[in-house]
Amino acid sequence: MDRAIAILLQSPGMPPEMVQDHLQELLHLAKTANIEVPFYFIYKKRPVVPATYLSSGRIAQVKAALERYKANMILVDLPLTPVQIRNLERCWGVRVMERTNLILTIFERHAKTAQAKLQVALAHLQYMLPRLTRMWTHLSRERGGIGLKGAGEKEIETDRRRIRHQIAVLKRKLKKIEQQNRTARKQRSRRVRVALVGYTNAGKSSLMRRLSKASVVVEDKLFATLDTTVRRVTLEDTTFLLSDTVGFIRALPPTLIESFKSTLAEVYEADILLQVTDVSHPYYMEYMHTVQKILSEMKVLHKPIIHVLNKIDLLSEEERLALENEWQSFIEEGATVVMVSARSGEGIEHLRRCLVEKVRDCERRKGLRVS
Repeated sequence: MDRAIAILLQSPGMPPEMVQDHLQELLHLAKTANIEVPFYFIYKKRPVVPATYLSSGRIAQVKAALERYKANMILVDLPLTPVQIRNLERCWGVRVMERTNLILTIFERHAKTAQAKLQVALAHLQYMLPRLTRMWTHLSRERGGIGLKGAGEKEIETDRRRIRHQIAVLKRKLKKIEQQNRTARKQRSRRVRVALVGYTNAGKSSLMRRLSKASVVVEDKLFATLDTTVRRVTLEDTTFLLSDTVGFIRALPPTLIESFKSTLAEVYEADILLQVTDVSHPYYMEYMHTVQKILSEMKVLHKPIIHVLNKIDLLSEEERLALENEWQSFIEEGATVVMVSARSGEGIEHLRRCLVEKVRDCERRKGLRVS
């Protein structure tokens, strides 16, 4: 197991509680990637040193921590440039992994189907290409299938061409798979489609298992679901297709959003969205806004949305009452809000009734239901 020292930045005006929340998310990402973090630094933002971002004093502090805790890696949640990362690696003598690269590593380990593996490989290559000037000497070891080796500017240019070629090949393969998926979706177009969306680890897969009564992977790990899972669900006399999608996360790397368009296609083509939120989290509204921002960028917020406030079993009576009061104004404005616990089953019947009503409304609009 790798051991890493983590470094986070506290921006001006950021409350300590939010800093701790970002820290816990980074630590959870590290745990999911099987990386142990024995120590971390939280630095307040100061004037940036162009070459290394961090001051010489902070660099020395981190160096001492590396030696003390026998760590072989640095995890950073900092806005570093490729040149700054290269210089820091020289100062510390270990690999520096950005948050984006950490997420890519997790995606790579969790990819199961051929499509997911291709998508992750594409995202990784797109991430590496602009950083090749500092990474090329390590690519042969880290990504042996790419076949990068040699030294000097000529080799870097050769490697760039090879990576661009690999990107083109992967895109062609993914396009072919997406055409096959599109054909499959057309065949089930007469069914109303409902897509689960939400922040990673919000409980989407647990909720899908409750609603579909089917075996679905449920883990206390970030990005446990990479491949779209679609289940046929029948409630009363109403049948629809329910799909789970990859979880969103704060500052999700653009290469991942681009590469996972086929997974997100279920969101684009869904008739109804179930936005699942872990309301037991102290910053759940921030997470909800992150999901809303991505949905807005995808231009799907016009679709009917059921807001599923999950994990209420972890709230006290006072917290539940406060949650109800907090959402009362949204309900009065016409939002559909359901409080549930996917784990205990509380509120699931209410959610099922709301789903049936929304699906039937959608069937009438599509001309699939007579009455």
